[in-house]
Amino acid sequence: MQRRFLSSISATAGNTKTLNQGRWSVKQVKKSNFHVTLDEIRTSIDSSDFIALSLQNTGSYAAAWHRVSAIDTPQTSYLKAKYAAERYQILQFALCPFSLQGSKLTVHPYNFHLFPRDELKCGMPSYSFSCQASRLTAMAREGFDFNICIYEGISYLSRAQEAASKFLSENPILADSVTVSSSPATVADTVFVGRIRSRVKNWRQSCIDSGSKTGDDDLVSSLRRLVLGSEQYGSRLCLTIDVCSERQVQLILEMLTEFSDDVVPLLVASKSRGTQAVRTVFMSSKEDKDLFKRELQDLEKEENRRVRGFREVVDFISSSQKPVVSQNYLSDFTSIHAKFLGPLPSNVDDFSSSLSSAFPNVVDLSQFMKEISPLSNISNLPAAMSSLDRFFAPVDVEVANQGCPVKLDEGHQSHGQNAVMISQLFAKLCTIQKSDLSTIQSNEDFQALASDEHANSVTSCSKNAGDENVKVWSKNSRRVSSENLVFIWGLGKKMTAAKLKNILQKSHPVFAREFNVKYIDRSSAILVFWESGPSETFLSAVNNEEQLDGSLREMVAEGLRVAGYKTYKRACRLGFWEADLAESLDKALESSDTDPDSDTKPSEIDWSNELAINFDEL
Repeated sequence: MQRRFLSSISATAGNTKTLNQGRWSVKQVKKSNFHVTLDEIRTSIDSSDFIALSLQNTGSYAAAWHRVSAIDTPQTSYLKAKYAAERYQILQFALCPFSLQGSKLTVHPYNFHLFPRDELKCGMPSYSFSCQASRLTAMAREGFDFNICIYEGISYLSRAQEAASKFLSENPILADSVTVSSSPATVADTVFVGRIRSRVKNWRQSCIDSGSKTGDDDLVSSLRRLVLGSEQYGSRLCLTIDVCSERQVQLILEMLTEFSDDVVPLLVASKSRGTQAVRTVFMSSKEDKDLFKRELQDLEKEENRRVRGFREVVDFISSSQKPVVSQNYLSDFTSIHAKFLGPLPSNVDDFSSSLSSAFPNVVDLSQFMKEISPLSNISNLPAAMSSLDRFFAPVDVEVANQGCPVKLDEGHQSHGQNAVMISQLFAKLCTIQKSDLSTIQSNEDFQALASDEHANSVTSCSKNAGDENVKVWSKNSRRVSSENLVFIWGLGKKMTAAKLKNILQKSHPVFAREFNVKYIDRSSAILVFWESGPSETFLSAVNNEEQLDGSLREMVAEGLRVAGYKTYKRACRLGFWEADLAESLDKALESSDTDPDSDTKPSEIDWSNELAINFDEL
């Protein structure tokens, strides 16, 4: 790897372009061509070995300290990502199924335009979402068309929202197979069932008679149906039985098994997500019954496809069980879970468990990159590709699907290109590691290839959450217990970290020991003690007036406040996401919350001397 060669990246398909040209033909998918493209997408996923994805959201963080940093544990990192995922909206979802055979990389790139349109008029998928002004400005600069997004964006429902939408539609639901209730029948149950059985018997007999009697005129037939309460469900006769409870529904379904040869029960849902009636439909024959059930299944399938929208693609990815490659695992998959699976759990363990059931194999490319020295501190895709030019890693790229050319001004980058670049970068990293991907036959083989550091991020995230270890890949990092961290804010005037450190050294004997000072945002800084004990001594001194002396007393009088790491974790857990960390810490200190499930175990942090805030970015 010490030898320097230029990597070979070429295009072998007629509709592709080289990386140096900066453009690949990416198929743009909108509402108008979404349904006709679904079969092609499914085929692309099925025929590929991996799936790369990249999201474009309306924002990432609302304040500087909301970003995941070196001081965060897996739980606080997850809570920050959760807050952003629930706050911001996905507008573009770039997807690139790909295969790597030797040095040939075959890609199927798509870019989906999304918008959470309330097509069911029920407030789903979203009443509102937040936008970050700087993010929208950057998107506009890159040529993003907001008109296409709003008018042609594909809507969707999450799995949880789809289940709720069934109660809001007017389509009756075919009753599942009935299981006999284990609870004994009461007198009221017996009376109720007897009355409904008599009503169903009379109605069913009238249906049989009406089929055999052809001499009655329309008036007589209508009167007979009116007396018996018979209605029409399409071309078939039906009877609607109103219910007051789910217990009555169970009793009716059990009773209707007596007439299962020619009666099919349907459930009529109420808007309160219960059942308001049981509708029995009369079947003229067994063939008619089979036909009716197929009609209902086709209707439900079509309705589900209509309300799922883009989630149909997410379900394709999930059911394929293919490894999914993401550059920003935590941000991408908290957004995917919140938008397409269901509400995000409150802790990282439950999130990992829920996500792994849908996506068991996830490759965190950012961790994969840490194993290659030039990429250890790079997160930008073009910069990472450029840094790998020193290695000889030939990758021939072929775009298999005929995409729609991207029409942007020179220098602007379509978001759909990112997923292609992720697949390229992954292929080059595997080539550099001299891994033969053509031999991968199972998930176990893939795990052996990718190693525990960057594959199966879902599982490793949950595993790390137990011991509260944070793995931050940066230079000159030192591991430190969270008990040795102290947050400090309420400084009387602005000053540099070096000046603040100098003032603290003169304020108390505890600062005679080795420590470091870094700003988290404009309002607060963090003190790092490299030995156990000084942090507790300092916290005790500030909170005890009798121990205050000299300049430290003056600083406290001017508004200086301090808190340990537990206060920071409580602020994240309680959702005190204020613009300034100082205000969030104040609220956490004033909160009377005492959650017995909150973690009290000390955490270990990989602290880097390069951890600092660039105020020009704030």
